[in-house]
Amino acid sequence: MTPTLDSVRELDRRDPLAAFKARFALPEGVLYLDGNSLGAQPVAARKALDATRDQWRDELIKGWNQGWFDAPERLGDLLAPLIGARAGEVIVSDNITLNIFKLLGYITESQGRSRPVILSEGGNFPTDGYIAQGLCRFAGFEHRVLPAGAELADYLDERVAAVVLSQVNYRTGRLRDMAAITAQVQAQGAEVVWDLAHSAGALPVDLNGCGARYAVGCTYKYLNGGPGAPAFLYVHQDHQAGGWQPLSGWHGHAAPFAFDGDYAPAPGITRFRTGTHSALIYAPLEASLRLWQEVDMTALREKSLALGELFRDCLADLLDAEGIEDITPPRDERGSQVAFIHRDNGYAIVQALIARGVIGDYREPGLMRFGFTPLYLSYEDVWQAARHFREVVESGEYREARFQVRSEVT
Repeated sequence: MTPTLDSVRELDRRDPLAAFKARFALPEGVLYLDGNSLGAQPVAARKALDATRDQWRDELIKGWNQGWFDAPERLGDLLAPLIGARAGEVIVSDNITLNIFKLLGYITESQGRSRPVILSEGGNFPTDGYIAQGLCRFAGFEHRVLPAGAELADYLDERVAAVVLSQVNYRTGRLRDMAAITAQVQAQGAEVVWDLAHSAGALPVDLNGCGARYAVGCTYKYLNGGPGAPAFLYVHQDHQAGGWQPLSGWHGHAAPFAFDGDYAPAPGITRFRTGTHSALIYAPLEASLRLWQEVDMTALREKSLALGELFRDCLADLLDAEGIEDITPPRDERGSQVAFIHRDNGYAIVQALIARGVIGDYREPGLMRFGFTPLYLSYEDVWQAARHFREVVESGEYREARFQVRSEVT
């Protein structure tokens, strides 16, 4: 049965997460289905940023002893419960690219450089493979690629040091079995670095419960930390004393203000820090992470799946009629997005939707992605977004010349 406006409004009346929407500063008239690329701004984030600006003005350098310096560890402890980690196992620092480099270097040193191969996955977000290639090029390792759709077991052998995998694929939204794959890789004597960019804040994650030892992720998507918000890095507490990480900056030193000439890694997760971070960037993220302490992740997951199903149900007949391929995985095998492909006109369709205030995103070739962020999307929002999608496609509106022009960022 096709969802109606009355039926989705009833779902909103019964939604246990409905009150969170008022805590985000959403533009009037915008239906935002791109939180899988950049999350919306929490109202508290603006206040936190203003407060930190005032602190900079009034306290000047004294601010480093008033919460600025220990922010990477403090925010890491706030984030830890959202990914199934303990306090002292997560640090907020740098970006995903640099954090993967740190972990690959750390893992290979911990292994005594006895395993010469780093394995990346084909079809993963490119930066994960790029940085693995970079480490291999400069450290003398061999980089191998696991082709999309191939069996991991066929590429694991005694030469593989580490495997870099995304828990949720950025294109299709497919969700991997973290526990099973972690056990599989570790049984071969290798380590897996999990990229949680499309799962942290989108669904319950249980790193400790899955036996995972290493992970990275970003905070500007589902966790709403803002453009350029720092990434995070996780190392299980039993694996934090394996040696140096390769980006041995002064904030990762055991005594940074002793200004010793030689590097000595700090104990625990702090050794994965590098250099000076921006207090202004950390402030809005901290406000968002404090909001996240109130979120029931089970309810979030249930609503996420329901929103995705609603969007697909509203468009099922249209997709077939217009030759649009739905590559979204089954309900329990996906993250928090829906993925359609129209190789000829995907970009133009997304641009036409954006012109109407329905913001999704586009990835080559032909991929239209729509992210479902339960804290600030209502069922009616999704129903209305599907209505606009139908109108754009059925009318041929997307064929207008203005929607064919490519922007630098797509």
